[in-house]
Amino acid sequence: MKKFLTITLILLSFRIAAQETIPLYPQAIPNSIPYPMKEVKMEQNGKFLGYRNISKPTLAIYLPDRSIATGAAVIICPGGGYGMESYRMEGTEIAETYVRHGIAAFILKYRLPSDSIMKDKSVGPLQDAQQAIKTVRMRASEWGISPQKIGIMGFSAGGHLASTAGTHFDKSYIPNDEKISLRPDFMILIYPVISMKDEITHMGSRTNLLGKNPGSEKINLFSNELHITPDTPPTWITQAGDDTAVPVENSIRFYQGLIRNKIPAEMHLYPKGNHGFVLSIPTEEWMHPLFEWMAKSNITK
Repeated sequence: MKKFLTITLILLSFRIAAQETIPLYPQAIPNSIPYPMKEVKMEQNGKFLGYRNISKPTLAIYLPDRSIATGAAVIICPGGGYGMESYRMEGTEIAETYVRHGIAAFILKYRLPSDSIMKDKSVGPLQDAQQAIKTVRMRASEWGISPQKIGIMGFSAGGHLASTAGTHFDKSYIPNDEKISLRPDFMILIYPVISMKDEITHMGSRTNLLGKNPGSEKINLFSNELHITPDTPPTWITQAGDDTAVPVENSIRFYQGLIRNKIPAEMHLYPKGNHGFVLSIPTEEWMHPLFEWMAKSNITK
């Protein structure tokens, strides 16, 4: 254990910068209303934390050295209740860890739902997730990625976005004349919001995405446990059982739906840790079972 911790600390001492950060949309942003919203950078104890008021989505590109590249890629959706994005701890630190393991990473800074910048705020984040998948798949050869090994990862409300992308890919919410597949090849869900149902949802995320009094049609549409099919991608899930922000029932119901539909799935539940439990654990430690799953699922082989 001591040797493992020493290696972990050495690895974490090396910072890896994004090669490039690009606008998510090369031209007009779909579903947008012109509005001079000013993006806000958030800090905590003097350290960069994340963003609020995001109206111009971007994709930060982290590519591993070609000598260790596995051909796999993960699009990362930071959490924050659809009201902010925890970009550093649920974005850059995760991307750096993937790169050290030969996996390309793309941090999606998605639009936060707002009636002031979107015609329909409920689909804005999903449009950005679909555009990210489309972009990575279209440029896979350029970035040394297999177009059949592109997954999506999300934390908390970012987990809702990731699971929405993984269960609503049959309908394109973005221009897609090229007919590029918008289906992620796998999902990684970390203490995810899954459902919009009253009894288990994270109410803050639901209100930000759907408004204060959404109708049953909207609630059902974005309750992703209801949209699992035999075509849903293989999934890895982790959460703490004592999560007081997002009930663990979200993960359990999604996992049960995956099993019913014979989707390969692996779930790691821990008795204690509460919401955001992985943020207090070195990434190399808590992501180790994830990397094992990716290997045995032939994602990184």
